[in-house]
Amino acid sequence: MNTMEKATGKSHRMLTLNTLAFTLCFAAWMLNGVLVTYLVDNSIFHWSTVQVGWLLGIPVLTGSLFRLPMGILTDRYGGKWVFTLLLVVAAVPMYLLSYVDSFMGFALMSFGFGLTGAGFAVGIANTSVWYPKKQQGLALGIFGAGNAGAALTTLLAPTLLLYLTQDGADLEGWRQLPRLYAASLVVMAVVFALFTENRKPFTEPRTVGKLLKPLRDVRVWRFGLYYFLVFGCFVSFAQWLVPYYVNVYGISLVLAGLFASLFSFPSGVIRALGGWMSDKWGARRVMYWVLSLSVLISLCLVVPKMQVVSPGRGVMALKAGEVEQVSDTLVKVSGRDYPLTRRSHDFENADSRQIIMPTKATWHQPMVKVGDKVAKRQLLAKGVTQIYFQANMWVFTFLVIFIGIVWGIGKAAVYKHIPEYFPSEVGVVGGMVGVIGGLGGFFCPILFGYLFDTTGLWTSSWMLMLFISILSLWWMNTVMTPHVAPTGNLERGSYPNENEPTPTPSQYGHLDRKMDT
Repeated sequence: MNTMEKATGKSHRMLTLNTLAFTLCFAAWMLNGVLVTYLVDNSIFHWSTVQVGWLLGIPVLTGSLFRLPMGILTDRYGGKWVFTLLLVVAAVPMYLLSYVDSFMGFALMSFGFGLTGAGFAVGIANTSVWYPKKQQGLALGIFGAGNAGAALTTLLAPTLLLYLTQDGADLEGWRQLPRLYAASLVVMAVVFALFTENRKPFTEPRTVGKLLKPLRDVRVWRFGLYYFLVFGCFVSFAQWLVPYYVNVYGISLVLAGLFASLFSFPSGVIRALGGWMSDKWGARRVMYWVLSLSVLISLCLVVPKMQVVSPGRGVMALKAGEVEQVSDTLVKVSGRDYPLTRRSHDFENADSRQIIMPTKATWHQPMVKVGDKVAKRQLLAKGVTQIYFQANMWVFTFLVIFIGIVWGIGKAAVYKHIPEYFPSEVGVVGGMVGVIGGLGGFFCPILFGYLFDTTGLWTSSWMLMLFISILSLWWMNTVMTPHVAPTGNLERGSYPNENEPTPTPSQYGHLDRKMDT
């Protein structure tokens, strides 16, 4: 296990280079979100919506699946050469992407450069071995800020495409973009090979079977569920928010991309704060707040933009008679006046105003005409109630940015758990948790599509977030039933003190394991 007592200048240098490499990897991993959209919008390739969906998902799937083997290799051989090799290998298909002219060729090259997504598992293991336990949360949080690479691609790649294609005059200029990305990966590999040092976890050599043994612990899969939410759903919405804004609020594609970047960038950089919070207060306490806030914010975002029309209080005749006058403000029956409420709200133009809270309007609609004979207690005018909820775009954007920040903090808190419970298997456990989280980024957009087709509601994606958040919070709560540990009683909700030795199954493992198993 990690026996370091204090971080050194070398530790900080390794953290810096690991973070830079991961940021570049994440930017390359998200390239198709911009590139494929550009190619289709400019009719360079005539791909269907289904084909576009696959091209967006293939790199995410590849990077997710390879996180586990990359984590195992890092535990066995150290991060220096594994990360260097990954950068070089991924650069090859990225470069070859510039020569493809078919869907299949694009898919194969996307599968290849999707390996950049596995850089996360390498970097996690290669960072944790350089820091003592009490500083690992902050260090891993800083490293995880490399998620902001998604925002870098969203912001910079469209501008680069305009420059490389001379504002659309030379559409074939798009082929220079993957070449630039490939060159960046190679340069980063050279820098990494020259300026980093290799270090493996301080443990005896183990077989692959022993390396995979932690995966039998259900706790790993619980951590994976947390990461499915805070990372996988983050990746999903980084792309899904663009069509969401365009369809729900009718804004331009450029502005929708800007709002999507406002979601993804803070979520990436705030991860460092999540690491510090996990070091100071404990990862489990932080995760409680993260999951609770995720439930609350998702619940707020579930309510769609809508107009609801419902029957209201009507006006009835107090006695029998003949209708003498009918207007939108009055019904007169045999000399008796019945005042009516006129419709005052025009919700057809409501989108031109900023309406934060739900707005209600009530009015009466006459049910009789002049000359009608009416009986006592007969309905003269029916009541109508209309409720309008704008789902204000600025409120929505604030909540979206807020939940992105909460998820960013949660990413660091999840990975603070791993060296606490699996100090000698950070690579393999971190890789498996990363696989599950990455699969969230692949499957969630597909589920969003099916939910939208079924319900017709764009907010159905937040219904899924609400379900996953509640499930995660429930699972965390069930494994925290108080038990008596060999060293004494632990209160409900407690987390092993950061100044105590790393908890082992013989000490605290049963706190989680009772319900997990």
